[in-house]
Amino acid sequence: MNININETEMLLSLAEEMASYGYKYAAFPCEVITDPDTIEFFMNSWDAMEHCYAMTTDRDYFRSMTIDSLKNDLNIVMQSGIDLYSTEKLDLTEFVRLEREKKELFENNLNTNIMNENNLKYLKDQLKYTGFGETFDTELKENMLKGDKDFKIMHTGIINNGVPNRDTVTVELNFKKSDQTDMYFFNSYHVNLQKEENKPGLQQTFYINNDAASITLKEAYNLMEGRSVNKDLKTKEGESYNSWLKFDFKQTDNSGNFKINHYHQNYGYDLEASLEKHSIKELSTPQYKEDLVNSLKKGNLQSVTFVVSGVESKMFVEANPQFKTLNVYDGNLQRINHRESKDEKKSEGEKTSEKQSDKKQSETTEENSETPSANRPKKRKQQSNSV
Repeated sequence: MNININETEMLLSLAEEMASYGYKYAAFPCEVITDPDTIEFFMNSWDAMEHCYAMTTDRDYFRSMTIDSLKNDLNIVMQSGIDLYSTEKLDLTEFVRLEREKKELFENNLNTNIMNENNLKYLKDQLKYTGFGETFDTELKENMLKGDKDFKIMHTGIINNGVPNRDTVTVELNFKKSDQTDMYFFNSYHVNLQKEENKPGLQQTFYINNDAASITLKEAYNLMEGRSVNKDLKTKEGESYNSWLKFDFKQTDNSGNFKINHYHQNYGYDLEASLEKHSIKELSTPQYKEDLVNSLKKGNLQSVTFVVSGVESKMFVEANPQFKTLNVYDGNLQRINHRESKDEKKSEGEKTSEKQSDKKQSETTEENSETPSANRPKKRKQQSNSV
């Protein structure tokens, strides 16, 4: 249908009026301008098709359409922003097709932008809760806008864990686009731990679990330091369980990653019970105790205050689930065999009393040991009388 643009509003009013009278179809010539004088309205499709058949010649071709479709198409022209006072001709069918494609493209782009924004937020949250903070927000967005199939982000930093060492950690974060959608996923990160210059570093790839707790960067560092980390995990069947994790540096898989030993919840390691065996000041305050337990579960080497015979000293502790105990280090990070426990502790008074008791017992033993020699003279005297 070809129309004059400046007659759009008039044709729409006519179609609405005829529809109010019960007409459902409109018939019009295809090759000439359709105006109120050349368009006809019918109650049913059969009458409309018969009219088109009767009016069609070698030069003119007629067709019909529902009034509802005609009203929709005319409304699209009215809302398109086109100059409705223009005297130019308009191919209504083609114009409406292009407007619908434009709208569909806009909606698709809008949906894509919304999806990309949601995808970006999801990845930012993943990085944040995996221990990388908000450092890579800009770099992450720039890489996503490129639309590549996959990309990497590099990061180098120093971790000292609160103790006097400066280990260099280089991390390669790996992202990949889905084969089915335009969404990106944070799949893994590769860590290189350099403890000494000019020497090979330890390397390990940590995979991101979307349905379970992933290993954070700090936990990864602690594992590579040889400590144990406690995590809530899931089996392949989706069942949750708790386990301590520890690297076996003597064994690697086909990818070169160290084997991870698991000490499950049924293994029998009780961290709090191990702590209670030691005279740690922080255990007397519930909040400090909770913070200490949580820190050790993350695999940290935690500073604590030991109280021995009333004397406070700074030491470090770490969980040792493999041997169901606690490793203790002095202020210089030297491993010590600390036997002081709440069951073994004694006050200075108790120790003094114990020493006095030991001394008295020793004197009693000495007196008893002298008794036989004191009786010997009697025995000799008795022997002399018998003679």
